[in-house]
Amino acid sequence: MNRIFLDYQSTTPVDPRVVNAMLPYFTEHFGNPHSVEHSFGIQAQAAIDVALARIADVIGATADEIVITSGATEANNLALRGTLPVGKKSHLISAVTEHQSVLGTLAALKEEGHATTLMPVDGEGLIDVAAVDAAIRPTTRIVSVMAVNSEIGVVQPYAELGQLCRSRDVLFHVDAAQGFGRVPLDMKRDCIDLLSVSAHKIYGPKGVGALYVGAAARSLMRAQVTGGGQQGGLRAGTLPTPLIVGFGEASRLMKEERASEVARLADLRKRLWTQLVAHVGGVHLNGSADYRWVGNLNLRFDDVDADSLLLMLPHLAISTGSACTAGTPEPSKVLRALGLSLEQASQSVRIGLGRMTTPEEVDQAVALISQAAARLRG
Repeated sequence: MNRIFLDYQSTTPVDPRVVNAMLPYFTEHFGNPHSVEHSFGIQAQAAIDVALARIADVIGATADEIVITSGATEANNLALRGTLPVGKKSHLISAVTEHQSVLGTLAALKEEGHATTLMPVDGEGLIDVAAVDAAIRPTTRIVSVMAVNSEIGVVQPYAELGQLCRSRDVLFHVDAAQGFGRVPLDMKRDCIDLLSVSAHKIYGPKGVGALYVGAAARSLMRAQVTGGGQQGGLRAGTLPTPLIVGFGEASRLMKEERASEVARLADLRKRLWTQLVAHVGGVHLNGSADYRWVGNLNLRFDDVDADSLLLMLPHLAISTGSACTAGTPEPSKVLRALGLSLEQASQSVRIGLGRMTTPEEVDQAVALISQAAARLRG
């Protein structure tokens, strides 16, 4: 039996078109982009300039506002740590449902003496903008919120939060690892000061990401990786030309194909949901049905332990939560934040659809889940 990958929130396969764009920069055009004294370095830097423009174009930014990182985790750290004033204690606001790279950084900052507030979410996983407004203090430096939740796919009201932060003179950071190229993001319109991205979530290579740094944040930003002063002094280190070229091509494809892909995934998700309800039964949606990325279904199956279900599905790649917290015995903190009981959270799985998902794979997945759930219930 062929394996079926339905865990597109954890990672994505590299698009063959992206691979083709990258290959020459491993061998033929291998120059160091910082060696501007000769044509090899100049050629590499020119390719990076094109890629940065393509990344920026997705979010209504410019190439000089993009700082390349090793991924969204480093970008989140740079955004949160790099904008704090030296010698002063600040207040940071986020949500209980954020990615561990944000929550872990906030926990470390709290140990260093900074204050943090983690906002609750409602039963659909959404943040109350008015509650964030009430939580802002005179010492609040930054509000950090995921655009699209990595577990339940819920799209937060980032535009409203951005406008709030701008009116209160607070920096607004968005973790867009799951939202970049998927939901409409415009840095100026949405009043976003900092935005984190990861290439491997958009059919690009692993090991490269970016942080958008707007003018207000740039004036405050201090590098967290120091050395040669590359990237305007905001992040030192030799830029990985092949990875950045792939990141740029992946970004271009995400923008150009977004409308058609959203429509296709919406059809696939409807197909998957309808069949699961009909053939498995006792299935419930976790998180908002209306404010949700179309490629995500986080589902709870009555009387079915999720870990046991996954063990019975060796040919189907689905998960019980974020890849960055997989393997922990505790039920998902995101699901618990929605108000689910321990038992309900332990009955939940995340199914992610993506560019390579076919209708036939959806049908096969339904058949496999149906058979496994029936055995567990029996």
